[in-house]
Amino acid sequence: MADVGELLMSVLSTIRVPKPGDRVHKDECALSFSSPESEGGLYVCMNSFLGLGSQYVDRHHARSGQRAYLHITRTRKAKEDDGNSGSGHPPKKKPTRLAIGIEGGFDVEQEQYEEDVKVVILPDRQEVTSEDLTTMPDVVRERVSLSMAGIMAADSVSHTLQVQQWDGEVRQESKHAADLKQLDNGVKIPPSGWRCEVCDLQENIWMNLTDGKVLCGRRYFDGSGGNNHALLHYQETGYPLAVKLGTITPDGADVYSYDEDDMVLDSKLPEHLAHFGIDMMTMEKTERTMTELEIAVNQRVGEWEVIQESGTTLRPLFGPGLTGMKNLGNSCYLNSVMQVLFTIPDFQSKSVTSFFFFFFFFFFYSPHPAVLFVYYRAKLGYGLLSGDYSKPAPDPGEENGGDQIGIAPQMFKALVGRGHPEFSTNRQQDAQEFLLHFINMVERNCRSGSNPSEAFRFLVEERIVCQQSQKAKYTQRVDYIVQLPVPMDQATNTEELQEAERRREEGDSSAPTVRAQIPFTACMAALSEPEILTDFWSSAVQGKTTATKTTRFASFPDHLVIQIKKFTFGLDWVPKKLDVSIDVPDTLDLSGLRATGQQPGEELLPEVAPPPLMTPDVEVKGILGSHGNEEDDSLYSPLLSPVLDDSTVSQLCEMGFPLEACRKAVYYTGNTGIDAAMNWIMSHMDDPDFSAPLVLPGCSSGPGTTPTESLSEEHLATIVSMGFSRDQATKALRATSNVLDRAVDWIFSHLDDLESMDVSEGGRSAAESEGGRDPPPGPRVRDGPGKYELFAFISHMGTSTMCGHYVAHIKKDQQWVIFNDQKVCASEKPPKDLGYLYFYRRVAE
Repeated sequence: MADVGELLMSVLSTIRVPKPGDRVHKDECALSFSSPESEGGLYVCMNSFLGLGSQYVDRHHARSGQRAYLHITRTRKAKEDDGNSGSGHPPKKKPTRLAIGIEGGFDVEQEQYEEDVKVVILPDRQEVTSEDLTTMPDVVRERVSLSMAGIMAADSVSHTLQVQQWDGEVRQESKHAADLKQLDNGVKIPPSGWRCEVCDLQENIWMNLTDGKVLCGRRYFDGSGGNNHALLHYQETGYPLAVKLGTITPDGADVYSYDEDDMVLDSKLPEHLAHFGIDMMTMEKTERTMTELEIAVNQRVGEWEVIQESGTTLRPLFGPGLTGMKNLGNSCYLNSVMQVLFTIPDFQSKSVTSFFFFFFFFFFYSPHPAVLFVYYRAKLGYGLLSGDYSKPAPDPGEENGGDQIGIAPQMFKALVGRGHPEFSTNRQQDAQEFLLHFINMVERNCRSGSNPSEAFRFLVEERIVCQQSQKAKYTQRVDYIVQLPVPMDQATNTEELQEAERRREEGDSSAPTVRAQIPFTACMAALSEPEILTDFWSSAVQGKTTATKTTRFASFPDHLVIQIKKFTFGLDWVPKKLDVSIDVPDTLDLSGLRATGQQPGEELLPEVAPPPLMTPDVEVKGILGSHGNEEDDSLYSPLLSPVLDDSTVSQLCEMGFPLEACRKAVYYTGNTGIDAAMNWIMSHMDDPDFSAPLVLPGCSSGPGTTPTESLSEEHLATIVSMGFSRDQATKALRATSNVLDRAVDWIFSHLDDLESMDVSEGGRSAAESEGGRDPPPGPRVRDGPGKYELFAFISHMGTSTMCGHYVAHIKKDQQWVIFNDQKVCASEKPPKDLGYLYFYRRVAE
């Protein structure tokens, strides 16, 4: 042991104790998906706190010179049979909470492990346990013990970047509770026998806490529930709070705030109920709470069983491209999308070839977000395509017979969600929104050279015809997804639907739930029909008039994504999901939707700007000139502030566009509405100053935008230290207004053609010389025939994008395969009519 003590003493200077802010990677290998639970465990460098699988730790030691590693292994304990089913299936043990990762909620099963931790000294892999440290010198024992304890106590990188639990039952105190107005109208409510005062309904009854009105609740998406009379009463009176009669117990009740549009807490509920003669302490529950109803609806057995192909014996599949992904807590939306993306050749080649290239940068330089994104995307692709993790899970049990070891993309999920208000959490998300978010990240990090998102990119032509002058305007925008509306009035089984609705209204509990049958051709027709614009500003007549807008494909992408817009809002703005079956075809010919451009003899609307956005009472402001000061504004450049439509700006911001881009869109379209502003945004998304602040005529564009501005020597040195030449660093900084983070992002996005850049000694290329700058190129699109075949679809189970479960079906070698998190099986009955996102690839002619 003395030799080991001397060995530890020799490496003691390299052993660090984690400090606040240190990133500790103790749950996933940087180069693979090995974890402490994997064979061989995980080695954590005690200097950089980087995690490495057993197959990579020797390579890291050889390259970095580090010798001390904390070896963490976890062995799964024997698990008792609790009756739960596998991941993604409705739990056999009924959930009691609308929650995830919390006891009583959905998918609460947690693996139990026995953990073993020791220090390993390379290259001889000599092991030191906590007990061994007790016999060593104080200085060794103290430093090593503190480092071990610090690493084990620190939150892992993925943990600190995610909310590990979601509790849908957490409610906030209503802002109306403390000072709720209650009318002294003599109303007293009996303890039972409640009926809606308008329609005589006896279920889903709510009492308004201001005037004691007893009325029925909202109608649910499937026709059940109430007739909206409580909501209509609020709209007439403004009385905000209502309690659901039948849920009142001594412990509380369901209270809804119409003003706050949420279930809330009312700390004065006993007092508010007593005002109308209700003794809360004597009440008993007679109806299901809203939580219980939502849990039941989210487990709609029919849809779950059909989409997951329950009731059939599915044959597990293993091998390259057939790797399952662990559900990290409501991450099935991510799993489904990434499984489909890595079926596409563009993402496969980009990922696998990049994986080993970025190995060098990952280890030897401070990882920049641009580098990390490309690296972790490549790592995920390699993990899915290699087949290394496509192996049966150990001791899966009967229910989980199709489960694989699979991969747990914790660091990837943490990175793509970092800073995003939704994707950084453990809540369920919309798969379509995540797909667009991921494509946006790819676009930001692949601005040059090979860009896999080009597989989806296409141009949309919008033709607007002024109905007063019959003159036309053509614009093009970039898009990645075709969104198809669902025309419910085109259902082919209307009589069945009406009969089921009639039986439900009559209280027939045996009435079946009938799914609307919608022809796919009706969805396409709704997309291609001209749209009427009633508030269009026409440059031909210099005023607002009516116009028609027709949308067509200006190019057809290699891979086409179609979203069925199942998620919508009812008349009362309650989110709902349309329960529909659509006969989506295996092959698709969109040639008839090809844009034709300007027609012979057709006149175009003149390029005249809308009137200035000024009002007589606008405050006059200015920009401080070179000799101006705060005390004397006589040298300010006078400038009238634009009056922007705040509601349009807000709507655009809610869609995820930068604030300044939204302000510019509204300004340059003359406050003519959301459609015109959206067209402007889509036409200018590739502008280099898209998100830059709105600069009005006569204003300086601010610092950092002129090519003659001196560059920061510190920024140049930082980029040069990463292995690039000074000329290349200069090029990157000049292209990004001398902003270091953007420059590093830019340089890693141009690796493919970096060596061929014609950069002069002064750091400026010929294209940037005086008078030699070319206009920025338009978006690159691939065009070809508009004939496609279906190769994948993603289905959603549940009533909302915020809950439920996602499953992917992918066609591989003419065989449909179901990817249900860690389950990968041959599909017997792919439910193509119930999909949410459909993926088509071009058919070669």
